[in-house]
Amino acid sequence: MKRMFSSITDGRGFDLVLVGVPFTFLLALSGLPLLYNILMSFQEVDMFSLGSVVRPFVGFKNYVDLFTQPETMSILRNTIVFVVGSITGQFIVGFALALFFWINFPGASWLRGLFLVSWVMPGLVVGAIWNWILSGDFGVLNFLLQQTGLMSGNIFWRSDPNFSLWAVILANIWLGTSFNMILLATGLAAIPTDLYEAAEMDGANAWQRFWTITLPMMRSTIGAIIALGLIFTLQQFDLFAAITDGGPNNSSNVAQYWAWDLSFRQYDFGKGATISVIMTVFVMFAATVYVRSTRHEVRG
Repeated sequence: MKRMFSSITDGRGFDLVLVGVPFTFLLALSGLPLLYNILMSFQEVDMFSLGSVVRPFVGFKNYVDLFTQPETMSILRNTIVFVVGSITGQFIVGFALALFFWINFPGASWLRGLFLVSWVMPGLVVGAIWNWILSGDFGVLNFLLQQTGLMSGNIFWRSDPNFSLWAVILANIWLGTSFNMILLATGLAAIPTDLYEAAEMDGANAWQRFWTITLPMMRSTIGAIIALGLIFTLQQFDLFAAITDGGPNNSSNVAQYWAWDLSFRQYDFGKGATISVIMTVFVMFAATVYVRSTRHEVRG
């Protein structure tokens, strides 16, 4: 121990400090709360027992009860639709914008910077903006759709069960598109231009160059975007709180919002922790699959 401290003080073991301090920080702020959350998922925790040291141990009862509740399947379906719809929309629009800004034109950098405004804005602010856009009485979206002749009457996007979830998906696509655009633009910039020149000399058209050069060369970037998009989308809470509040009748309720509702409205902290544990396992599995696939790609 004395030798270790002497190596740190004379500068030879400073790498231990650089690794140890962030590791301790992550352990305190992430590891311990995660372990505490896992422990709560096996206990019966309500508002009265939350501050207790010893709580009733119920085993897997929270997990069994969670999957036998009538709203579980609809919330699970909403979560899948929300994740797939958000990631797909963000990727398609982000890729289109990245390809657009790949072309050099005056003011491209300034315009690209404006698209980042949505990413740096707080989720509640974005939700307030989309509340105004999606308003059934005086919303901008209804006005534009009526002016273009796509519909004749008002649609109450936030309170109609047929549209409430898609209203949040639309807002989340707008929120995350700029992040996708920046990552995809970085991946496009890393592709050697001589590959396109050689393909064009061989007679390949724009679609063939995109399919045979752009997509294969950006496979790792696309994988990173999907993995990060999955993590960010499963963490999205502010938009639901600001736009639909999970309603009406759970039509826009998703797993992460349900976990909050169980914990801080119904005071069933055990079941809320159970949902969080399940989501954490799913995200960690998806991240592990992505890391292993990119490792094999690098080795190959």
